[in-house]
Amino acid sequence: MQPQDFAEVEHQDGYSPSWCIDYAHFAPYYTQAEKLYKVHGKRGTDPCEVGELEHYPFPPLPHAPQIQQVADKLMALGLSPFPLPMALDYRDPATAESCILCKTCDGYPCKLGAKADAETCCVQPALQYPNVTLIAGAEVERLVTSADGKRVVKAIARVDGESQTFSGDCVVVSCGAVNSAVLLLRSASDRHPQGLANSSGMVGRNLMKHNTSKLYGISPETQTTVFQKTLAVNDFYYSTASNPRPLGHIHLMGKHTGEMMSPDFPDWLMPPLLEWLGKHSVDWWAQTEDFPDPENRVTLSKTNKIRIDYTPNNQSAHQELKTKFKSILRQIGFPIVLDIPSPLKIMNHQCGTCSMGNDSKTSVLNQNCRTHDLENLYVVDASFFPSSAAVNPTLTIAANALRVADIWLT
Repeated sequence: MQPQDFAEVEHQDGYSPSWCIDYAHFAPYYTQAEKLYKVHGKRGTDPCEVGELEHYPFPPLPHAPQIQQVADKLMALGLSPFPLPMALDYRDPATAESCILCKTCDGYPCKLGAKADAETCCVQPALQYPNVTLIAGAEVERLVTSADGKRVVKAIARVDGESQTFSGDCVVVSCGAVNSAVLLLRSASDRHPQGLANSSGMVGRNLMKHNTSKLYGISPETQTTVFQKTLAVNDFYYSTASNPRPLGHIHLMGKHTGEMMSPDFPDWLMPPLLEWLGKHSVDWWAQTEDFPDPENRVTLSKTNKIRIDYTPNNQSAHQELKTKFKSILRQIGFPIVLDIPSPLKIMNHQCGTCSMGNDSKTSVLNQNCRTHDLENLYVVDASFFPSSAAVNPTLTIAANALRVADIWLT
């Protein structure tokens, strides 16, 4: 996220609210997170970047020849495509356990351990310490507070089918924006009848997930690219003379095969046709900010099942972003562009259900991600986002976790 993303932003269909803290609180931790996750990229190429920033820890990933041609054609139209920052352990390809830029990166586990993900960069290194224990297969069912309701004193979990109780001075919830809200709601008690940390009634509300679509640019020529996810376009991210309102962000996805494309198309589309499309496509991901809406929320049914209510908003901006970019793709040699909006079940950018703010009546967490209602309960995942911006939230989640950890230590 850039400085403007933390301020109120006017869009075509409404406003994105400001955060209670600004970019300066996150800047040093963004840098730490980029180093921790071995981010490859190139400063000065993203048109949205502001100010003097420390270089990425590693140079950008190389474009495949056909992707370089796409980048050159976009630049010839006056756009500013840039290397997509990527978290990979890419060194000398001949080095053992180094990324080899293979075809199964997006959506698959890495057999080489070269994906710079949370397990590789954080969990495994932490497990080397004697005071760190990871319990796999544990489902926390509820949190229990002290008699006065001011502190969480234990977590009740089910491990291998048996109930176990855990306790600690500090309790951190980080289950993802949907399940963090669910855990707090399921922990309702006499002291907290609406659920933990929910005196404001805001737990589970303001669910955001971005407006997202896949754009398959179909070329007459066969696409031989193996590792495709190296290029991004931010020319429509902020207001400009030609775009009076922000539209969003675009980047390449991992190369899709016909089999990977099949969920996006009707069942009657024959596998040979899907395979042909996969061999002739360059695959893009378009995303636009969605706004916090209290009625977009996570609740529990009477039978304790998770319920999601979500009505999309800021759709006109997303449609305009796609219209502009589809026209651009046709100009650079992709006469057919297949537009596949993401369904509700695609929740990989979920955020906002325990938003951060200074007012305990309208937010769940304070600036330090501690709940307003309980003195030792924190929520440190994307639940804290007051707005979604239009970039992937992962780096902001990591930077915020480092920021909150520093607050504890000081």
